[in-house]
Amino acid sequence: MTDARTTPRGNTAPIGGKQTVQEKIRVRLREPARLRNLELVLLLVAIAISLGAIVLVQLGAIGSLDNGMITLAAIPCVLALVAHVALRVSARDADPFLLPIGLTLNGLGIAMIHRLDIAEDTTGWGGFGVRQIVWTIIAMVLAIAVLALIRNHRVLARYRYIAMFTAIVLLLLPMLPGIGQTINGARLWVAIGPFSFQPGELAKIALAVFFAGYLMTARESLSMMGKKFLWMRFPRGRDLGPILVIWAVAMAVLIFQRDLGTSLLYFGLFLVMIYVATGRGSWIVLGLTLFFGGALIAANTLGYVQGRVNSWLNPFDAALYEQGGGSYQLVQGLFGFANGELIGTGLGLGRPDIVPLAESDYIIPSLGEELGLVGVFAILALYLLFISRGFRIGFAGQDDFGRLLGVGLSFVLALQVFVVIGGVTRVIPLTGLTTPFLAAGGSSLVANWIIVALLLRLSDTVRGEPRGGGDR
Repeated sequence: MTDARTTPRGNTAPIGGKQTVQEKIRVRLREPARLRNLELVLLLVAIAISLGAIVLVQLGAIGSLDNGMITLAAIPCVLALVAHVALRVSARDADPFLLPIGLTLNGLGIAMIHRLDIAEDTTGWGGFGVRQIVWTIIAMVLAIAVLALIRNHRVLARYRYIAMFTAIVLLLLPMLPGIGQTINGARLWVAIGPFSFQPGELAKIALAVFFAGYLMTARESLSMMGKKFLWMRFPRGRDLGPILVIWAVAMAVLIFQRDLGTSLLYFGLFLVMIYVATGRGSWIVLGLTLFFGGALIAANTLGYVQGRVNSWLNPFDAALYEQGGGSYQLVQGLFGFANGELIGTGLGLGRPDIVPLAESDYIIPSLGEELGLVGVFAILALYLLFISRGFRIGFAGQDDFGRLLGVGLSFVLALQVFVVIGGVTRVIPLTGLTTPFLAAGGSSLVANWIIVALLLRLSDTVRGEPRGGGDR
């Protein structure tokens, strides 16, 4: 008999020898099957959580079941299973956690939005809950289409300048007269006939593709050239162009579109990607100096920024609490968190509807009231797992473009979650970003599900590449 040992992947091979071709083929066939089987089990759990949350909302709020709403909510669950089958066929090595996490968060968001519709007596086709389900269906269909059309992430690198042009057009659309709309003080929306969308949500994906493609070709000059001061090497003047352009774009969004959160998102995305590309801490120092300098100027010159900072610093000031657009929303959200305590009031049993814009900006306090601190921690854990898997996919890539794209897409979600939850918990000033997968909004859902599809494709490509030993 031949002695055997266990390899890092749990397979056996002769001691001191190499696996035969047949053994390698068997390992290669077994591992994708295990990944997809794990994904299927997690999807079934996600479906149970999503539909169970809607059932609990209805029982808690009205004491009976609305079979029509439950049936409609089951359609995204079916589409998730369709996506699972598509992954078995065209992306067998894809990460098994991303799709179930996305479905779970999306399902919890639908359940809470439906809960708010019940409280405001706006159920049916005119309610936010039904519209959120319809947008989820559209977003998941588009995600499946992205998986079918993009068979290798490197193809996107060829279109980096098209992505740049697309991002610029999307950013400028809300400023055009006739189609641009100002909602809640921010000019972020575009309305064409009965349809409206937020182009900035899609712009973040286009910017991530462009940044990854640009930094792939410029990383040598950005990391090796420049003068050294103290322990840091600072970039040359000619290399400062890109970061100054992005800083100017972020400030333009802040000034003309009156959106603090989106400007922070765009600038933070580029800053992190350029740091990953070059490994130079001087870019972080320079970028943070530019951003905080611009934010300080904005806080002292732009009235709406001053108002948000004042509401953040003094939320319980009676004058700020009572004025329109003051700290009323922030304080009501904090009261909602407090009312939820440790385990929450229970789905359908709280009063999240008394918080303004509870279905969008303040869906986290709504969930915090009915699910409690435990529920909020569970949601944060899901985000943390999703983002960590995305970073893992990015850093495991064998090419610079894939590494930067994976990190960029993951960081977009990470920063968005931090900015939103930090705002509603009074860690930072409140901004107008949406909570990924949870908050009402079709543009956000479409963008986030496309990010899921791109990360799935990227993870499949990364794991399918031959590597020089070790775990793939």
